[in-house]
Amino acid sequence: MSTGCCIFTVKYAPIITMRLIFSLSFMLVSIAAFCQTTPFEKSKGTESATYFETIALYQQFDKQSPMVTMKTMGTTDAGYPLHLVLVSKDGSADPAHWRKQQKVVVMVNNGIHPGEPDGIDASLLLVRDIITRKIALPDNVVLAIVPVYNIGGSINRGSFSRANQNGPLEYGFRGNAQNLDLNRDFTKADSYNAQSFAKAFHWTQPDILIDNHVSDGADFQHVFTLLTSQYNKLGEPLGSWLRQSFEPALYQQMDKKGWKLFPYVNFDSYDLSRGMTQFYDPPRYSSGYAALFQTIGFVPETHMLKPYPERVQSTYDFMVTVMQQAAVMAKELKASKKATQNALMQTQQWPLAWTPNRNKNDNLTFLGYQRDTVISEVTGLPIMQYNRQRPFSGPVKFFSYFDSSKTVTIPKYYVIPQGWHNVTDRLKENNVQMRRLEKDSVITVKAYKIESYKTSPRAYEKHYRQSEVKVQAVQQTISFRKGDYIVSTQQPARRYLVEMLEPTGDDSFFSWNYFDAILQQKKATAITAGSKWPHNI
Repeated sequence: MSTGCCIFTVKYAPIITMRLIFSLSFMLVSIAAFCQTTPFEKSKGTESATYFETIALYQQFDKQSPMVTMKTMGTTDAGYPLHLVLVSKDGSADPAHWRKQQKVVVMVNNGIHPGEPDGIDASLLLVRDIITRKIALPDNVVLAIVPVYNIGGSINRGSFSRANQNGPLEYGFRGNAQNLDLNRDFTKADSYNAQSFAKAFHWTQPDILIDNHVSDGADFQHVFTLLTSQYNKLGEPLGSWLRQSFEPALYQQMDKKGWKLFPYVNFDSYDLSRGMTQFYDPPRYSSGYAALFQTIGFVPETHMLKPYPERVQSTYDFMVTVMQQAAVMAKELKASKKATQNALMQTQQWPLAWTPNRNKNDNLTFLGYQRDTVISEVTGLPIMQYNRQRPFSGPVKFFSYFDSSKTVTIPKYYVIPQGWHNVTDRLKENNVQMRRLEKDSVITVKAYKIESYKTSPRAYEKHYRQSEVKVQAVQQTISFRKGDYIVSTQQPARRYLVEMLEPTGDDSFFSWNYFDAILQQKKATAITAGSKWPHNI
């Protein structure tokens, strides 16, 4: 047998057992898969796979291995389908079966910002290595991988939109086909991408979401930083388990692989003595969206000034580490998630905003570079510059404990008039169960009157957002129509419903202009804001 290329021959006796046939078949699959060298490898780490190369490779993996199944989950703004690659040891591509078997589902999202392609290449390597048995996929873990999320941005390749990034030679663009930043779109869902992602997310119901990124800004020694779901906001006991058990285990295992992890760098100022606050991730972001459904979110942020091969390798190692550690701690993970979901169903008050507790912190060791003041060769003015000849290791206060700053009482139901179909469409995409009134009905409800709000003077992600919203709750008897929606909060989407339908929420539908029509007076008769709002019973 020759294995030097993808063309090979096998000679064997005419009488052969079924076992040998199976062994040879497995060998052919393994060799064929091994021959799928990625563009990253062919270029010795200088190039990233294009969107079309990425999909073609996953199609080959699907054909070559029973462990891999590639599906389409809907369309995207670029007109191409959103693919989802399922990888399981037993070949099952049925999430309902996974749940019965208590398997941990790890969802990986790549290329949300295509100028940050590390995850695209790392995931190709990971799946290839799993099906060739170089890396063992645990029996109790399955992967659900979005090969490229922002397809429009991925196709729009160039070399200069991240000019100071250390590789690859070409990469995609941050904005999608609508020029949207898709990592601000998970709840408002202006893009087909987000709508299709919601379908994939709720179909697979992941326990962990990894959204691969690259960080820019400050210079420091760490190759890999990690943005983790804000622990308090995630809910209990899952948040404490993540903080005290799972995340420390990931840091320890990555350290053994040679990577000194550090939280996503989010310093309050250049004065490091003031410490660093954990990134606050409202639901517009991937990790904040995942938390609405008690899914742990990780946003790896490799450092853009580090060589591309190091960034890809660290991303690869992190995904392997999560996969392996999730297998070891699967029972604890499942139990913590279930307990958090049960607690949510009993909770009557829910926070809509959070602030960092500046009186409580952890102490971390930051590996940075000293800063110098130099004269710019371009402007002749003094500028700050990081000096890589002056590395340092120093203590940093990390403020990762948050307190709720605004709460609401969770109603038993919301009533949504059917005319607000843009809202009910979003709810349907997020697996919200609703029923419709069978006849015209008069119902006494608690309605919100919008007393004041502030509209942004500049567009942000396709919207002029509403903020500083103040409401007055009033009891009203309102006539609803046949077909209007009754939405119970006693369902898995309980937290999502509250944070999206309460107008004072950080990322509520009201804040994203979904209900702006009620803010305009028609004719000479004023319309009460509450008369068109999702009402609480």
